[in-house]
Amino acid sequence: MDVFRTDRIRNVVLLGHGGAGKTTLAEAMAYLSGMTSRLGRVEDGNTVSDYDKEEIKRSFSISTTTIPVPWNKMKVNVLDTPGYFDFVGEVEEAVSVADAAIIVISGKAGVQVGTQKAWKLCEKYKLPRMIFVTDMDVDDVSYRKVVDDLTELYGKRIAPLHFPIRENGKFVGYVNVVKQAGRKYIDKGKKEECPVPEHLNEYLEKYHELLIESVAETSEEFMDRYFEGEEFSVAEVSAALASNIQESSIIPVCMGSPVNLRGVSNLLDDICEYFPSPNKRSCNGIAQKTNEIYQANYDFTKAKSAYVWKTIVDPFLGKYSLIKVCSGVIKSDDTLLNVEKGSEERLNKLYVLEGSKPIEVPELHAGDIGAIAKLNSVQTGDSLATKAMPILYPKTVISTPYTYKRYRAVKKGEEDKVAQALTKMMSEDRTLKVVNDGANRQTLLYGMGDQALDIAVSKLKERYKVEITLDKPKVPFRETIRKNSDVDAKHKKQSGGHGQYGHVKMRFEPSGDLETPYVFEQVVVGGAVPKNYFPAVEKGIQDSVLKGPLAAYPVVGVKATLYDGSYHPVDSSEMAFKTAAIMAFKKGFMDASPILLEPIVSMKVTVPDKFTGDVMGDLNKRRGRVLGMNPDHEGNTIIEADVPQLEIYGYSTDLRSMTGGSGDFSYEFARYEQAPADVQAREIEARAASVEGED
Repeated sequence: MDVFRTDRIRNVVLLGHGGAGKTTLAEAMAYLSGMTSRLGRVEDGNTVSDYDKEEIKRSFSISTTTIPVPWNKMKVNVLDTPGYFDFVGEVEEAVSVADAAIIVISGKAGVQVGTQKAWKLCEKYKLPRMIFVTDMDVDDVSYRKVVDDLTELYGKRIAPLHFPIRENGKFVGYVNVVKQAGRKYIDKGKKEECPVPEHLNEYLEKYHELLIESVAETSEEFMDRYFEGEEFSVAEVSAALASNIQESSIIPVCMGSPVNLRGVSNLLDDICEYFPSPNKRSCNGIAQKTNEIYQANYDFTKAKSAYVWKTIVDPFLGKYSLIKVCSGVIKSDDTLLNVEKGSEERLNKLYVLEGSKPIEVPELHAGDIGAIAKLNSVQTGDSLATKAMPILYPKTVISTPYTYKRYRAVKKGEEDKVAQALTKMMSEDRTLKVVNDGANRQTLLYGMGDQALDIAVSKLKERYKVEITLDKPKVPFRETIRKNSDVDAKHKKQSGGHGQYGHVKMRFEPSGDLETPYVFEQVVVGGAVPKNYFPAVEKGIQDSVLKGPLAAYPVVGVKATLYDGSYHPVDSSEMAFKTAAIMAFKKGFMDASPILLEPIVSMKVTVPDKFTGDVMGDLNKRRGRVLGMNPDHEGNTIIEADVPQLEIYGYSTDLRSMTGGSGDFSYEFARYEQAPADVQAREIEARAASVEGED
């Protein structure tokens, strides 16, 4: 592939709801540009961007793919992202390195939750954007309705650049609003001029007037000319549009049918003409030597630096670190510093990835997106720079995963292989997380939703030939006491020769501190228990609190006081006193009104106002206590509630089905509280059965 200068590069991310047609659009772009010789189809599993076996099997995108499309002597780096919410981490990574976005909307489905989430992401990253409406070949699709719905949501910024011409219900051409002219499709997406059908003139007038109004607002001179009734030339309108689109004060709407290659060449022309090159966007890091802000701004004349925005680890392809060059020109034989880790890396070869196919290139200019193979120390989020000018770039903020399940290796002895495979998968997907819960002897796998976890299981089996099962995790209950007790425990054994003798008298009471397992005190007088046995008694308590007598959960908030006892000059030993302390703890704990404590989480649920009632009702069913409700001034309500952790299993799936995918939630551990009697009884019974099973 040719080398492209910064001003000839466009980095564009495709965003939108799952199934809106992003991958089909990317495929049509690749085919029209001559990058591929055949037009793949998602259903046939032969597209450039959905190359992973899981994507082919499920017919939807799971990870972001790069497709460098050459067009009009420019390179459009197309980032095709997943539309399903379980893979939001992939989308966030792509948006962080894009300079503009195409929000893809299915004309059949109209504006969906994923459309609105895509818009929010663009607002967050201040990305210029266009909207592309697909499925125009479907007879009953109403482009006008999509435009009206968008205008209702986002106001006057919405400006259609084209609208369809239909004959006998069939999509045969379009009207160009800027040029006020009709075009009819002929073979392979090519077109010829045609008159604007009479019945469309009123729409052309309406849309053109909206466009000209927006253009007039770009300067005082234009405003004066507009009021004087002067016409603007096509070149003036196009130039004003480019500056408005780059400031996001105008969001153009285009349309087509990528399946039939219609509207795609127009879109590529518009991307090249209206979207900014990287050097029109800002990019700042911290210069490590001076601790000052370094304005890289994709300037190819500055020192070399790059940000690693994604990692691909594939048993067949190998490891690729995907980079965006932030400044300078990176060459294939460069040696760069991993600023984060302080280690130097020799690059060897540079690539651009066409889906899964690496194409070697000699150099990458500032603003370009490429890949480097086999960088050992480098992970997603790292910065690469020269040793003389080390620059650290801020890491992309990725959504936190809150859905988790317990996992176990199917075959005994494969635990290490599973752990290694998961480590590789976590370097690819930063929303996957493994947590070892030692207290409950379980390993937890976190992801953005049930689907993400299912795909992780599938990838482990397919790629790494190891199998795991997922099931409901144990909730980390705790045990404590509410009253005081006083016990006398004696461990006495005679077995020929030295016997065993340890005798303790102890008091147990609540310590009032549920953060600490136990507090140990001794107030023995007169040497009833010699000092050298005190540590053994404490060791007995220390061992006992790991598994409480009530349901074998860890114990918290107990104060144990050794106040008396007796010893035998020959038969007493540390072991005997430790055993006596364990006996005392068991009896003392059960005599002191033991209870189970359940973890409570503080939850924030953000939902569109119309779903507030349903979500509140559901939280009540989960024994949640609603603490407050606040509007976020975007048509949503933020509900704050305390909910028992036991009740939030599966919440991600339930919230999505209640809100059509528009609800979001987060939570963090708050405290422990006494569990209700029915929960305690159920838990103690279940725990007894499982502990017996384990034994």
